[in-house]
Amino acid sequence: MPIIQITLVEGRDTARVERCIREVARVASETLDAPLASIRVMVAEVPANRFAVGTTLKSDPAPSSGGAA
Repeated sequence: MPIIQITLVEGRDTARVERCIREVARVASETLDAPLASIRVMVAEVPANRFAVGTTLKSDPAPSSGGAA
């Protein structure tokens, strides 16, 4: 029974996340030759202030480009 875990930063549309779950399950079933009913997909959504790349939180403001308009 394949178990697939996906972690996302909050903020995506519910329908988009649901589509992702279904597509991941379908592809896993096809590529692993596993019955679709045996595939488990779990999505954990985390707040932007609980996810970082290095020391930069996803909730931090985007750096300004510094260029003149």
